[in-house]
Amino acid sequence: MDVHFFPRPLYNPAPPFRNRCEATEMKVEFLNPPALCPTFGWTHVASVTGGKTIYISGQVAVDERGQLVGKGDLKVQTEQAFRNIELALAAVGASFRDVVKTSLFVVGLRAEHVPIIREVRSRYVWAEHPPVSTLVGVQSLVDADWLIEIEAMAVLPE
Repeated sequence: MDVHFFPRPLYNPAPPFRNRCEATEMKVEFLNPPALCPTFGWTHVASVTGGKTIYISGQVAVDERGQLVGKGDLKVQTEQAFRNIELALAAVGASFRDVVKTSLFVVGLRAEHVPIIREVRSRYVWAEHPPVSTLVGVQSLVDADWLIEIEAMAVLPE
């Protein structure tokens, strides 16, 4: 993981005194309002107060060397994309229990793809409080061999 620190220039005076804010308690609520349809492994609404938001950019089925994993195999590519999200979360001290939103983009999405994706996803997301989620069928992704791309948002206590 590359971390860059930029020292404060010598000519920049110290910032003015600010009142210290006490840490706020983080609260995450997962809600499924009865007026909306039943859910199957996802949640309609996630409400967060306090905390630090983590954004994970779209992850695809490439390994640490940038090599495609599972050419032509949606299940294998979904597994790799979720593994990559898990690694990204770990880099900031988070896990899938901290994820509040996922967006999945699948090339040529068909009904028979959904159980494949759900099976892999169920091994990662928190079953008791699954994240808000969107599943979108797309015509293509940046690389013609990529079949799925997954984004995530997580929230950590400050």
